[in-house]
Amino acid sequence: MSASQKLSERMAEMVSIAVRDGVFDAGKNENDRNRCRRLDSYGLFRRDLRDSGRYYPTDAARERFAGSAAEPQSVPERDTIAPPTGERFPHHALADLFPMLSDAELNELSDDIAARGQENPVWIFQGQIVDGRNREEACHRAGIVPKYSEYRGDDPLGFVLSLNLRRRHLTESQRAMVAAKIVDWERGMNQSSAGSANLPTREAARRLSISERAVVSAKRIREHGSLALIQAIDSGRIKVSAGAEISYLERQAQDEAIRAEERQIAARAKELRNRRLSINRASRTNMINLIAQQGKVSAGEMPRAAFPLGYCDFPWEQEAYSNETGQDKGLKYPSMTVDEGMRLCAGEKSPFTRDAKLYFWTTTNRFRDAIRIIEAWGFAYVTAITWDKVDIGMGREVRDRTEHLLICKRGEFPGIDLYTAKPPSLYTEKKTQHSRKPVWFAEEIERLHPTMRKLELFQRRESLAQGDIRLNGQWHFWGFEAGDAQDREAAE
Repeated sequence: MSASQKLSERMAEMVSIAVRDGVFDAGKNENDRNRCRRLDSYGLFRRDLRDSGRYYPTDAARERFAGSAAEPQSVPERDTIAPPTGERFPHHALADLFPMLSDAELNELSDDIAARGQENPVWIFQGQIVDGRNREEACHRAGIVPKYSEYRGDDPLGFVLSLNLRRRHLTESQRAMVAAKIVDWERGMNQSSAGSANLPTREAARRLSISERAVVSAKRIREHGSLALIQAIDSGRIKVSAGAEISYLERQAQDEAIRAEERQIAARAKELRNRRLSINRASRTNMINLIAQQGKVSAGEMPRAAFPLGYCDFPWEQEAYSNETGQDKGLKYPSMTVDEGMRLCAGEKSPFTRDAKLYFWTTTNRFRDAIRIIEAWGFAYVTAITWDKVDIGMGREVRDRTEHLLICKRGEFPGIDLYTAKPPSLYTEKKTQHSRKPVWFAEEIERLHPTMRKLELFQRRESLAQGDIRLNGQWHFWGFEAGDAQDREAAE
């Protein structure tokens, strides 16, 4: 941040809060959200990838505002204590959150203390050192009796984090390793004396101002990484994201990998990640197909848990509805209400496997209703492809020209391979007869998921033109002619 970028009083207050609490939540306050975006551009804030109103302080913010923010808790009165003659205080598990200095660094600190004296005490909690291991060791090397003070608060974890995050210039990867130790407290932390130390991943990530993904990566490294790999990340030499990928190797191979130059390590980690994702994606695809083969498919009935991939052109009930015929005027097929659609594939009636993907057509004015239906079917909206029909239509507020294919997932459905070409979010093709969608969309679904069994709802095989990709044997169909009357009566 340049000197010309001066902060307003409110912006300075927001940064101070973020430094103090580890996060600033703007909520629905649009003015604060705008200020957060400006602080992001100044390099003082970093936005949460999942919550647009949540921001974390950067190292630059900590360095600039470390002295201005209020402490998370008041520092207790320093009661001078000392260990028994000729002995040292043992180390509390909390002290292990932050690594010891190297031998050379300890010697430098020892020389500094010998010249200037010990400025900060070694903190004791329940008879053990919770902060100041390096200072104590440096004092002994300098031949100086360390100064101790007793911590009497009720949140030793918060106290240790407050002292060290302000004093140390840690990278995000180093903070992630600290957060992982907090989450995995059962591996050495005495929970009965740690107060709020046994934190879930999100809370640990918040307190260390990092992403949850970084904490998950650090946890994997602590569980599967070699000692050399852990030390390389603790020292700041390797990023936690690269370390997580290297941790999938055997321990000896990990040690060999981290001996390379930093650029080579990053390239190796990327190669390992791509290979692992490719194997995992293929394994999940095979498993989903095996589960789908156990599903129930009977002629004339809605299948049950038999398909991992669905394609649906829903027969929306239009406003020009005829009570006499039960059909929308101009439509050549029966329509359905939103409530009927929600019940059609909900719960045990679902034709889809637990891990599945759904492509669902909707018009712009039906977008909210489409979301209601797909959520009732157990899916979550991911993204969409828009069809530009070229010829403009009619409309009450705007003249219609587009429809949207919603892409939805549920469970652990595998993502698309990194190197597979993704379809564009906008496709243009002149519309033909009413409700007929371009075959391009089905061709893209087949290209992206060639081994998946697919079910197209509200479609008849006989209506497809010769050469249509959906006639390749991987596609199955269900429409109103296939026993829909019974299903609708049962729903009512």
